[in-house]
Amino acid sequence: MTTTDADGSRAAHPRFAEALRELGLEELTAGIRRFPDATRTAAEAAAAIGCELSQICKSLIFAADGVPVLVLMDGASRVDVELVRRELGVEKVTRAKADVVRETTGYAIGGVPPFGHRTKTRVLADRSLLDHDVVWAAAGDPHAVFPIAPGDLIAHAGATLVDVRERTP
Repeated sequence: MTTTDADGSRAAHPRFAEALRELGLEELTAGIRRFPDATRTAAEAAAAIGCELSQICKSLIFAADGVPVLVLMDGASRVDVELVRRELGVEKVTRAKADVVRETTGYAIGGVPPFGHRTKTRVLADRSLLDHDVVWAAAGDPHAVFPIAPGDLIAHAGATLVDVRERTP
């Protein structure tokens, strides 16, 4: 895969490409892969890339007492909202609606990258992401993903490392 579309445009969303430049991470653009079919879900992304489901980094927006918070979670796991609630010390945590996701991040659900958002939000990253040398995250578009070392992802997202993965009994 190339990092450009057939018309020569970048594979990443322009806002995300700008965020990479601002963070001094232009080299990540070389790893961006664009797919003709959407990679909106972790399963679609893993199938397209040919990696383990847990190597996908989901960027999920929740509302913590009405305030948006980003949770970075491996693609094979679900977020335990009760653990997020406890971690943040808030009364209620719910999944944010699509309009809140777009307003907060500047991206549509299925293409939300782990950083480069319209507004600054608190970021939690589940420790499970550290189980891999490389994870894949959305590049601001439902058709584009990029690889990054989990430690770098957590650092550039300004995330707090937490354990908020739903446990199966």
